[in-house]
Amino acid sequence: AQFVESGGGLMQPGESLRLSCTASGFTFSIHGMGWYRQAPGKQRELVAGITRDDGTMVADSVKGRFMISRDNAKNSVYLQMNSLKPEDTAVYYCNLWSARDDWWGQGTQVTVSS
Repeated sequence: AQFVESGGGLMQPGESLRLSCTASGFTFSIHGMGWYRQAPGKQRELVAGITRDDGTMVADSVKGRFMISRDNAKNSVYLQMNSLKPEDTAVYYCNLWSARDDWWGQGTQVTVSS
């Protein structure tokens, strides 16, 4: 399997950004998917998840600001990030909701700084 994340960038606090992840090599539509992030010096954490039936969850740290969605026709999952904060700075990855350690991609860097 392969995940290709894109859409990261250098942002100012309060701005919005939409990340995209395109998956291949497995049957995307039957799996729950997740967005994860890893900040410098910290462990990777689950930010948001979406079931195969579009049920969603987000971590408390991003609740009300981030939203996850998916397009099974495009084998893609998205993370809409609003009201960005400096503490959102991290490399963002997608993977299965029950992440496979051997399936991590390169991620996309999001930096929030004034």
